[in-house]
This record gives sequence, structure tokens and C-alpha cells, in this order.
Amino acid sequence: MLRAQLASTLLRARPAATRVAPTLARASSSAHGQETFESFNERYVNFFQSAQDLFEVQRGLNNCFAHDLVPSPSVVEAAVRAARRVNDYATAVRVFEGIKEKVENKQQYQAYLDELKPLREELGISVREELYTS
Repeated sequence: MLRAQLASTLLRARPAATRVAPTLARASSSAHGQETFESFNERYVNFFQSAQDLFEVQRGLNNCFAHDLVPSPSVVEAAVRAARRVNDYATAVRVFEGIKEKVENKQQYQAYLDELKPLREELGISVREELYTS
């Protein structure tokens, strides 16, 4: 009896829960200006030039390749140099794998390889096709 009385007293003393509707309105994304390809390239070249550890390099690559465009050779060069600076050969090779996935055809990929061949030779980087010939 005492227990039932105590429970009913506590339930009456508890304030009624008020339900708040979630705010569904958000700021329009059109308020942000479109980034030009040149500013995109400059931003990522600067980012990779200042990257100090593997986490930063991989985070930058994730963000860079998430966009719906293929990074310019200058961005790829900066990314590969950053990967080698933090002493991660695998990430340097994976940059080229990412380019292969992003381009529309084999000719575009070959154009990237041809343009970046001096860099690959300088840093001693082989692409996947050269590493695994089967």
C-alpha cells in the first residue's frame, strides 16, 4: 500500500514531457559560391604541401577524390610527394589507382601516367600495373 502511494506521488510530481518538433529548415546551399577548378587545385596543392603525417595525407586524398572531378596533375604531384615525405610508398601507389578509377577512359589515365612519369622516376614509384604483371 505504501509503495503504491509513493509511486503515484512520484508520477504526479514529474513534469509532463513536452515534445519539441525538430527543425527541418536549413540554410540554402546556394549561399555558398561554386569553387572553380583552379581554386580547387590551389587548395589541395597547398594542403598536400603542408601535410605533416600520414593521417593528413590520407584525409586529404579522401576529400580530394570525393569531389566529382579528376584532380589536376599538379594536385596528384603534390599528393604523391606528400605520401613519400611521410614515407608511405603504398599511399603513393594508391594515388595512381585513384586516378585510374576517376578518369573516364584508359587514354586519360595513360596521359596522367605520361605527364607524371618524371615524378614517378624521381621518387621511385611504380604503378600497380608495373608491380603486378599477371
